[in-house]
Amino acid sequence: MKLKKSMFVVPMSLMLLMPTAALADDHGDHSEHAESGMEMGTATPAAELRITLDTALTEHAFLAIEAMRKGVDGAEDFDQAAAALTANSDDIAAAVSSVYGEENGAAFLEIWNSHIGYFVDYVTATAEEDQEGIDQALAQLEEYKVEQAAFFATATEDRLPAAALEEGLQMHIDMLLMTFDAYAEGDFETAYTHEREAIMHMSGFAEQLSVAIADQFPDQFEGTNPDTPAVDLRAQLNYVFTEHAGLAAMAMQDGADGAESFDQAAGALTANADDLSAAVASVYGEEAGAQFAETWNSHIGYFVDYVVATGEGDTEGQEAAKAELDGYIVEQAAFLDTATEGRTPAPALEEGLTAHVDQLLTAFDSYVAGDYDTAYNSIRDAWAHMTMPAAGLSAAITDQFPEQFGHEMPAEMPNTGMGGAADENGFPIGYLIALLFVMVGGSAIAVRKFASDNK
Repeated sequence: MKLKKSMFVVPMSLMLLMPTAALADDHGDHSEHAESGMEMGTATPAAELRITLDTALTEHAFLAIEAMRKGVDGAEDFDQAAAALTANSDDIAAAVSSVYGEENGAAFLEIWNSHIGYFVDYVTATAEEDQEGIDQALAQLEEYKVEQAAFFATATEDRLPAAALEEGLQMHIDMLLMTFDAYAEGDFETAYTHEREAIMHMSGFAEQLSVAIADQFPDQFEGTNPDTPAVDLRAQLNYVFTEHAGLAAMAMQDGADGAESFDQAAGALTANADDLSAAVASVYGEEAGAQFAETWNSHIGYFVDYVVATGEGDTEGQEAAKAELDGYIVEQAAFLDTATEGRTPAPALEEGLTAHVDQLLTAFDSYVAGDYDTAYNSIRDAWAHMTMPAAGLSAAITDQFPEQFGHEMPAEMPNTGMGGAADENGFPIGYLIALLFVMVGGSAIAVRKFASDNK
């Protein structure tokens, strides 16, 4: 495969992800760190690249699983779920094109879309109990893995070795298939556990790909590094916040449908909330973490109240839930404003939280009304929107605790293909990173067993 080099053009998505001045307030009076510009260590050109890739690749895993789930259920909104997945693919291809040129972006898209088609074939064959069709889909996914790995290895000039990429892509494939198989068998707890692992795994790939690209084009990224403690913090928050939006939207759909998987969908959302609360506790202490958990979990409860009221045709109950959500917005904004010592101003936070609530309610109302196009557009908007609190909060924390984020990670190129690097700076955020990636060890064992069983 011969790739054509082109001038790097910063994609529009990068500009859209830049934190606003209101959300990540300039606190030059707080520390020498702020005066030196170090507070922007979470928003360097390389950081924006990593976050753009993180947002799109994790969303791919989420949407792929949801589309497969809708497919096996024969759901009315399957076409719209699949269209959302296609739109996500276009976003990823646009990012590739912005670095490697339109021709290579088109080549990437053709390869990438092929594996989505093979997943659809697997779903169809499973629904029809067609073992030959299942085996054929698995064989095609095997071919895809090799071709996709070769593309990225060539594109990055072997900064990401093909063999390591193949291993990582196999994990991605196996995680999605394990999730789908568990769901199809009615093992919803396992399905949602694997779904979260699959989303997290793609966050690791975003890290590795951004490191390779930034190393390959240092001038375009002003010599900045996407793999520093500060950027790690933003990426971890980005992964958990965006996942919250997706899991909340699908749990609300399950609630409206009276789906058997509702309890497990809600359980995944609760586990995500626990991760966020642990992150807050790792920075601000256990008492603050508990307070955050109480406030954050309250808004999940109010969404459930809205779902229940909608199902019962209880307009008064819907309005009561909305009023509770309005109260939550003020309380959550005040908490974060206080915790960050004004670095995330309450008015800006209230505006952002209002958008978050409105997006999820619009997605749900549209789903119930059968307007699936609007529903999935709103889900994607909600996913993208949550990159902003991740950007603002990470900028605030790194400014608030500058001594913990002043050292870059080792510059050595990764050789794991789709994994992550360890943080050794001793800051409590190491607990967050360990927390978010602790499942990788167990999931890797399960993936290897799954792959062995399907050979």
